Amino acid sequence: MDITGNTVFIPGATSGIGLALALALKERGNTVIVGGRRTELLEKIAAEHPGVETVRIDTTDAGSVQAAAEDVIARFPAVNVLITMAGVMRVEDWHRPDFLESAENIITTNVLGPIRLIAAFVEHFQSLPDATIMTVSSGLAFAPLKVTPSYNASKAAIHMLSETLRLQLADTTVKVVELEPPSVQTDLLPGQADNDHAMPLDSYVTEVMSIIEGQPDAREIQVERVKFLRYGEARGDYDQVVAALNGSDPHGRLE
Repeated sequence: MDITGNTVFIPGATSGIGLALALALKERGNTVIVGGRRTELLEKIAAEHPGVETVRIDTTDAGSVQAAAEDVIARFPAVNVLITMAGVMRVEDWHRPDFLESAENIITTNVLGPIRLIAAFVEHFQSLPDATIMTVSSGLAFAPLKVTPSYNASKAAIHMLSETLRLQLADTTVKVVELEPPSVQTDLLPGQADNDHAMPLDSYVTEVMSIIEGQPDAREIQVERVKFLRYGEARGDYDQVVAALNGSDPHGRLE
């Protein structure tokens, strides 16, 4: 993926990693369209960051995804990068069946949402000379945090989906890149924004942008901090990684 000159649509970018990445990409000379469910947040972003475009989208609603995609393609026919940022993370206890509603919502948002987005853009992207689908998994796709089973599973699914799509789309102009965040200081979980063991948001986005710029053909965007989780099995210390991840810090101090 080139660092500049793109038209980028980022659903789920009204806060956290998504918004920080959107602003960093805009600074590098890209046209950026931010998507989100809450109109008031979109209006606030547009007012505070002139030049950032917005569109309302709810990735849990198939009709909303299709309508938003049609709107984006109509207004920005050069759109050539999709970053499937929208996601949710919740603590669950599977000792009792009341986890089910949470689990269904996580899978709908984190797995069906990206699938719907890709379906809405993949044909358009194949008509372009160069396009990128950037999926968003997690270090937890590779080592489980005990208290977030559905989230871990959803991100493992995104990893394998990314691997497979890269094979299927190899005969097209569409690249598939997987962003693999560690624990970052955002509001993904309560208290995570103030968690000293999570990576500062600015540092994370700076390193991501550096990787994109320095490794434009990278298939996986991995900051150094996530490699502890990503390669535990390959290194042969997977059990130790899981034990460290599920220590005293509920958010995974070594993620």
